[in-house]
Amino acid sequence: MGATLFFLGLISGLLVPAMMNPRMGLAGHLEGVMNGIFLIAVGAAWSRVRLPSGLMPWAARLLGIGAYGNWFFVSLAAVFGASRTMPIAGAGYEALPWQETLVTTGLTIFALAMLAGSGLLVWGFFRREED
Repeated sequence: MGATLFFLGLISGLLVPAMMNPRMGLAGHLEGVMNGIFLIAVGAAWSRVRLPSGLMPWAARLLGIGAYGNWFFVSLAAVFGASRTMPIAGAGYEALPWQETLVTTGLTIFALAMLAGSGLLVWGFFRREED
C-alpha cells in the first residue's frame, strides 16, 4: 500500500509541469512520496502497535485512506488551481467555487482521517498490553 502511493507520488511529479498550479503540483508530488514512505514505515513497525483488536483495522484504514486521500486532493487542487485550503502553495490561483468546495471538503475529511489514525498509532505505540 505504501509502495503504491510512493509510486503514484513519483508519477505525479512527472506531471507537475502540466498542472494549472505547478507549485501545488509539487506539494501533491511530495504528499504522495512522503505519505508512501510513512505507510511503509508504519507497516514495518506494525507488529509493535498494541491496540485493542477491534481498533487495529480502524487505525490501518484511517492511515491508508488519509494518506491516499490527501495525495489525491492536493493533486486535484493543483489541476484545478484551487487555493482556499492551501493559500501559500495556491497563491495567485483561484478555482471555480465548486472546485474549491470539493478540494476543501476532501482535504478536511482526509486530514481528519490522518489525525485519527495517527492518534491511534501513537496510542498503540505507547500502550502497554495490560491497559
